[in-house]
Amino acid sequence: MKLKKQVTVCGAAIFCVAVFSLYLMLDRVQHDPTRHQNGGNFPRSQISVLQNRIEQLEQLLEENHEIISHIKDSVLELTANAEGPPAMLPYYTVNGSWVVPPEPRPSFFSISPQDCQFALGGRGQKPELQMLTVSEELPFDNVDGGVWRQGFDISYDPHDWDAEDLQVFVVPHSHNDPGWIKTFDKYYTEQTQHILNSMVSKLQEDPRRRFLWAEVSFFAKWWDNINAQKRAAVRRLVGNGQLEIATGGWVMPDEANSHYFALIDQLIEGHQWLERNLGATPRSGWAVDPFGHSSTMPYLLRRANLTSMLIQRVHYAIKKHFAATHSLEFMWRQTWDSDSSTDIFCHMMPFYSYDIPHTCGPDPKICCQFDFKRLPGGRINCPWKVPPRAITEANVAERAALLLDQYRKKSRLFRSNVLLVPLGDDFRYDKPQEWDAQFFNYQRLFDFFNSRPNLHVQAQFGTLSDYFDALYKRTGVEPGARPPGFPVLSGDFFSYADREDHYWTGYYTSRPFYKSLDRVLEAHLRGAEVLYSLAAAHSRHSGLAGRYPLSDFTLLTEARRTLGLFQHHDAITGTAKEAVVVDYGVRLLRSLVNLKQVIIHAAHYLVLGDKETYHFDPEAPFLQVDDTRLSHDALPEHTVIQLDSSPRFVVLFNPLEQERFSMVSLLVNSPRVRVLSEEGQPLAVQISAHWSSATEVVPDVYQVSVPVRLPALGLGVLQLQLGLDGHRTLPSSVRVYLHGRQLSVSRHEAFPLRVIDSGSSDFALSNRYMQVWFSGLTGLLKSIRRVDEEQEQQVDMEFLVYGTRTSKDKSGAYLFLPDGEAKPYVPKEPPVLHVTEGPFFSEVVAYYEHVHQVVRLYNLPGVEGLSLDISSLVDIRDYVNKELALRIHTDIDSQGAAPTVSEEAPPPGQLLSHASHAPHTAHCPGPGCL
Repeated sequence: MKLKKQVTVCGAAIFCVAVFSLYLMLDRVQHDPTRHQNGGNFPRSQISVLQNRIEQLEQLLEENHEIISHIKDSVLELTANAEGPPAMLPYYTVNGSWVVPPEPRPSFFSISPQDCQFALGGRGQKPELQMLTVSEELPFDNVDGGVWRQGFDISYDPHDWDAEDLQVFVVPHSHNDPGWIKTFDKYYTEQTQHILNSMVSKLQEDPRRRFLWAEVSFFAKWWDNINAQKRAAVRRLVGNGQLEIATGGWVMPDEANSHYFALIDQLIEGHQWLERNLGATPRSGWAVDPFGHSSTMPYLLRRANLTSMLIQRVHYAIKKHFAATHSLEFMWRQTWDSDSSTDIFCHMMPFYSYDIPHTCGPDPKICCQFDFKRLPGGRINCPWKVPPRAITEANVAERAALLLDQYRKKSRLFRSNVLLVPLGDDFRYDKPQEWDAQFFNYQRLFDFFNSRPNLHVQAQFGTLSDYFDALYKRTGVEPGARPPGFPVLSGDFFSYADREDHYWTGYYTSRPFYKSLDRVLEAHLRGAEVLYSLAAAHSRHSGLAGRYPLSDFTLLTEARRTLGLFQHHDAITGTAKEAVVVDYGVRLLRSLVNLKQVIIHAAHYLVLGDKETYHFDPEAPFLQVDDTRLSHDALPEHTVIQLDSSPRFVVLFNPLEQERFSMVSLLVNSPRVRVLSEEGQPLAVQISAHWSSATEVVPDVYQVSVPVRLPALGLGVLQLQLGLDGHRTLPSSVRVYLHGRQLSVSRHEAFPLRVIDSGSSDFALSNRYMQVWFSGLTGLLKSIRRVDEEQEQQVDMEFLVYGTRTSKDKSGAYLFLPDGEAKPYVPKEPPVLHVTEGPFFSEVVAYYEHVHQVVRLYNLPGVEGLSLDISSLVDIRDYVNKELALRIHTDIDSQGAAPTVSEEAPPPGQLLSHASHAPHTAHCPGPGCL
């Protein structure tokens, strides 16, 4: 009250000074004796007098403005330094709800369509192929196509190539999964190192031989274990074009579950390794095994200066349609690209697989006869019961004619007379005998083709870029440019089915715990890189580099490579064997622990006012982390801050490149807690009980939540003190709905708690932006209404259970094959509901037998107040051969467009959560506390 009176007095003083000053100025002008001379007609001699008077008036106005400014500044300084409640101090309204006053500064800004080029729509040529339209028009009827079962019979005229020879590039390759059936290290030890060792010797035997490699993770491990002589040989092979590293990423990543940050990061890691060690820059992309293809990948590859790419796993019905319309090669364009600057030329493989039986032509029975690893006496044979035969002088004409027929049929599906024929499979060429068998026999076939002009075919070994270069040359365009007559396509190739109704959508949610751990590592990597860069740069500039642990850069590199490794299409997808998943998990956790050390060291250095006092001691870290994990498959356990007579400090880090206003939640050992800002200003906080189950409160552990503003890429500090501030330490209230269950609920005197034995009425939570309704029976979301709109939007949630087929093919890590329509999830007992309400957040927690779901509504200005935070912890280990799903019914008219979900990697300290059919998921509040 005293402050209000002081502000009122000062404001009145400002007003009086302003009025009195203007009165004096007007009075002086009006009483000027020269003003009334000549009846208002100013002779030239008096113009200068008038000008002087105007200048005096302007000077007086300027002086008056300065006086008022000084008074204003004094009032503002008085207000800032005065004791009083902070701007964000919430208060109760008459109806008992919490209200947080609006911030004096905006937390987010609106974006007009003119600010985003993609919002304007494409101005250039419209794509001939738009995948949403293609998918709507296709019948997906799975008609038997003969020897090419998923396609059709292909015919041709032998004279089709009289004017221009068919040019064939056979591309030997070996697809090496960095973990799948075996772990990364076991694959390397037992197979991959032998492939690469033989590659060096066998390619050097004949300069006509070529080989394609894609996984830099394996290549880098092998490189570290070979001598200088072999390294020099590899550089020569890359330099003369015999060996091509395609794509150049650390792995061949999954394109459905990976976040774009990790996709870019693993691409950079691979490209930098190639540049540093081989002086090589990838030109073409090679993605034969990801389970469907995203339109993000062509964009990233084009921005990485690749000009061409290849994809394989596309729905068989789409392949058939594209083959029939000669659209298997196209310019892939982003839907928002108005000037085609992101276009990249793409080749889609037409047949079932990338193995040798499905790459020479439409008939796998014939193509398998030209996989010379399957010669009689070997470990594998052809399923079609017709084995390959070694090429001799006696049979070369007959064998060449049989193979050329497949080449010609395959070429009829494309628009040019340049043909790509991959020659490889998973972990191929791991024995020297296979190298000899493939290269010797194919070279005899090539020699036969090339020596007979009447056949109008030229065949050779090649790399992927050899093929694209020849195609560009034949069509008369520069590499990467659109060949005349080739279509433009926009969209993606999800979801993927390789046969019948076998849709590879199960892997979208397989092993969600590790998908979550991936995002946690990704966020910590981003934060650690930012903090390390700032700290290392400052220490070098200040001459303190000797004190700061620059060796932490090694930990960053290891973490980048671990994150990159996990983007592999059998890692983040959850499709690897259990032992391999454990190996991935151990790697992820080890890198996560290392990154937290990097963050601790950098934050310690940066928060010190006097950097000279910095001392690095790995045995006694200055800071502690906000959570720990006991093992790779354990949920994080949050640190409980022990409050005593001495204040405790919490360092917060915002790894985003924009200022952020968010809620920070910490665990403390006492409900009597005061929180102060970095400047020592008391902050309003919400204090809540910490529950271990639906009915049990964890003793001596409390959650304190405080809204804080953090600068972009910046650090903040909170001070925690033991003590009670009745105006600012605001307890949450809790209602517990038991639905007739006879359960004992623990209580705490610090928190209002009301137990409702029975009741099914729906209830609502609200903030300044919206009102959210929940079912009183299930605790699940029902509807949302924005306060500025009258219409209520249905958002009805329910849990469902899918069974799996009793046939041989079942839902699993790859496929989603339910036994019918989903049935409602019916728990043995009704859920216990917690409804928590407080000044800064309110939430509904539903405790089911197998699911623990939290829906939180923040009572904050800005983006967080406009959002609902939904997390689920799932454990259905006793649900054998069943899958749990969360379905949301809405009445939102999407105009026929498929719904999309956008996701940003959470900052350090915050985990992404999933609901799925795996044993564990994780969730955690907080925007990034250390």
